[in-house]
Amino acid sequence: MSPVAPSPFGRVAAAMITPFTADHALDTDGAQRLAVRPADEGCDAFVLSGTTGESPTTTDAEKEDLIRAVVEAVGDRARITAGIGTSDTRHSVEPARRAEKAGAHGLLAVTPYSSRPTQEAVAHHLRTVADATGLPVLLYDVPGRTGTALTADTLQRLAEHPRIAGVKDCAYDLMKSARLLATTDLAYYAGCDEQSLPLRALGGAGCVSTVANVAPREVRAVLDAFDAGDTAGATRRHLRLVPLIEAMMATETPGTVTAKALLATLGLPGGPPRPPLLPTGPALTAQPAEVLRAVRER
Repeated sequence: MSPVAPSPFGRVAAAMITPFTADHALDTDGAQRLAVRPADEGCDAFVLSGTTGESPTTTDAEKEDLIRAVVEAVGDRARITAGIGTSDTRHSVEPARRAEKAGAHGLLAVTPYSSRPTQEAVAHHLRTVADATGLPVLLYDVPGRTGTALTADTLQRLAEHPRIAGVKDCAYDLMKSARLLATTDLAYYAGCDEQSLPLRALGGAGCVSTVANVAPREVRAVLDAFDAGDTAGATRRHLRLVPLIEAMMATETPGTVTAKALLATLGLPGGPPRPPLLPTGPALTAQPAEVLRAVRER
């Protein structure tokens, strides 16, 4: 039995890449192929058009097409959360509404980046997005990319909104996470793979995992073991994943690029990233590919 209540965003969510053709067009057929495998191997949710999904370089229409393709591919087997955030509050409302019409079950709303708004302005932005549809909203707290962290006080106030239901936590601040888990009903998700087990132990709802693009069964097995009361087994499984997490996420090469390169070694679609991201060469792919093989062969 899971130690936390069910969440509208699922438990083990793949932070899915957005596949492109060789000429950088959206590959919806590839997206359907990519979605089926994690769903078959235990992911009960997907987050589309997040950081790993190259949201800054895809259009609103492409984001909508991607949602429709994945919803069609996985049916009712997985919850679909659609990334709709931009730095423009008025603009963010439109993709939110399009995502709802396309069949998404929830929205991922990032704090505005580059403009560095105040906490009150950030809260206004996120409430405006939450007011735009009837879908639950997963806040994306990733100050390393946006330059603006959601403070504990701001999160406390946002938690009072009837549709703000969770946080994708990439803030690297477990004290803040623990405080919000203790004082709100927000569903907390580890947005950094290395924190999936620690956050679950604090009462987190699950994870949004880039590594689940290539090793979904292994990512889920960590939480399954913990939820079954096998904490030692969960720790062993988590530590076995650490070399893969490090190879994919802790280098100068972005996780999106590494994930696409590894999917290619598995014979799965991904295609090139869109500039400014550039594909990695065979030499840089070899070591993560070897680590992935070792993880999946255990």
